[in-house]
Amino acid sequence: MPDHDHHGLRASKVRGRGSWTAAAVDSVLLDFEDRQRRHIHLAGIGGLQFMLDLPHAMLLRGGDALELDDGRLVEVVAATENLVEVRAPDAPALARLAWHLGGRHVPVEITKSAMRIRADHAIETMLESLGARLRKIETAFEPEGGAYANGGHAHDHHDHDHKSHAHHGHDHDDDDHDKHDHHHHE
Repeated sequence: MPDHDHHGLRASKVRGRGSWTAAAVDSVLLDFEDRQRRHIHLAGIGGLQFMLDLPHAMLLRGGDALELDDGRLVEVVAATENLVEVRAPDAPALARLAWHLGGRHVPVEITKSAMRIRADHAIETMLESLGARLRKIETAFEPEGGAYANGGHAHDHHDHDHKSHAHHGHDHDDDDHDKHDHHHHE
């Protein structure tokens, strides 16, 4: 059953960009959503079929390599997506915009002078109402990755916490939790 073995090809390890030198046997073009999957069937640009089967969810970045069970490497390429570049008149204004985006758990890529988010009409309207200058661009989306990013924000966050524990570790939610959870420390 050699055909069964071919379809049983798995990648269960990730080598971070810059940490691998061997030639990749294929590459996979993935958008932001698919770079956050833990378990997904993938097909390389060159036709290699395999199952991504990671022990835990993490954010894959362009330039990472997926290590197949046989030791071969498949390079991760970040797909071009419709993004919005968010600018503000000054740094405090940009920081305020970032605070509003963080409160809504919107993934954000931070550049030297702007932020980038995925196109989202409701979020764009909110940002414009707060004085943001928006510009539509098409490029790969590489947002801040929480615990996986070098120098990322909060050390106790994981890249998927907006899906599982949406409000963990955010000060602005404490009042709501106290009203509902009735925590009394005596």
